[in-house]
Amino acid sequence: MRILISGASIAGPVLAYWLNSYGFTVTVVERAPALRKAGGHAVDLFRPAMDIIDRMGLTKPVQARKTGTEWLSFRSENSDRPHELEVGKLMRIVSDRHVEIMRDDLGEILYDATRHDVEYLFGDSIASMTEDADGLDVTFERGPARRFDLVIGADGLHSNVRCLTFGPESRFSTWIGAYLAVMSIPNYLGLRDRMDGITGVNRMVGVYGGAHMDDARAVFLFRPAAELDYHHRDVDRQKELLRRHFAGLGWEVPRLLGEELDRASTFYFDSITQLRMDTWSRGRVSLVGDAGYCPGPAVGGSTSLAVVGAYVLAGELAEARGDHTRAFPAYEREIGDYVRRSRTYAVGAAKRLIPDTRLGLWGLIQGARLISHVPTPITRTLVGFGGRGTRLHDEVTLKHYPQGPAVKNAAAPDL
Repeated sequence: MRILISGASIAGPVLAYWLNSYGFTVTVVERAPALRKAGGHAVDLFRPAMDIIDRMGLTKPVQARKTGTEWLSFRSENSDRPHELEVGKLMRIVSDRHVEIMRDDLGEILYDATRHDVEYLFGDSIASMTEDADGLDVTFERGPARRFDLVIGADGLHSNVRCLTFGPESRFSTWIGAYLAVMSIPNYLGLRDRMDGITGVNRMVGVYGGAHMDDARAVFLFRPAAELDYHHRDVDRQKELLRRHFAGLGWEVPRLLGEELDRASTFYFDSITQLRMDTWSRGRVSLVGDAGYCPGPAVGGSTSLAVVGAYVLAGELAEARGDHTRAFPAYEREIGDYVRRSRTYAVGAAKRLIPDTRLGLWGLIQGARLISHVPTPITRTLVGFGGRGTRLHDEVTLKHYPQGPAVKNAAAPDL
């Protein structure tokens, strides 16, 4: 049975790994000309995602590439006094197991785990899909047309597969009030085990290095009064907006928005947007990760959610022996609660992380002090983290699926 996956970032290779292990024939198409090494930013893998990494036999390389960030240091916009927070203590409030890793490093590890068993088509993208009773005829922007039994969109927030199958992104996207920008810069602050930064009302900036990085990343989060007008590929306009919204903020910000922004080797800018869809499947097409249910970049645990979603989708297809009419609804039922809770958490996290009032900024600083000086179990209770919410990842129970090949290679899904 032939399955085409669009997207070779995180969800795509995880899905490819498990589908291949179950006996499906897998092709991954990726628009980029090679494995993406775009600078990227740090992402979090919480307990359920790390449990899946264990099952893939990839714990050692993932642990070896973790960023090693141990401290957060920040000051408010009206003070030079830094406040320090131990990352491990903060993350233990969220999850009993956590690894922070650069997105590019994780992508490379997942690609290396699949490239010998899975066909990768770089530098191409799906142009059209025509479905009939037995499969889909797929045309590509560059390569020859081919036929597949199923197509899975793992191509991120601005998914091409979703657009072709369900319609424009605007029908499903909900801006949750903030924007994120990340750029690669020289590590002129000499950061290795910490993030340093400044926070103010409606905006914050952080700079971090990493144990295995020669350069550093500058991260900008801000909350404008209204949604911004720009195209997601118009970099000049994005830099203009960044400079406008961070004008007047002190610390290292003038240098970051001046010479460093002008010469940044990589630059990313996007809204913190949720995708809210009633279903992620239509016919022989389904979506996984940010393409189907992005809770919000940087605030909703989207990388862990993508890893879990890919694992579940592959497992349900194996359990249904390739019958998508059974597997796709089962996949949506299995992952649905995790998606909905991630959405709810992301909205609250965006408000807490980027306070929109002086009182909120004061509360953020006091919360950091509380976490630093009070034992974790007490902190969870005092700041309201003990219930369903921040620890949503650790409350996910992973289903066990068939081990070894579950299907034979064939064109029909109902073997």
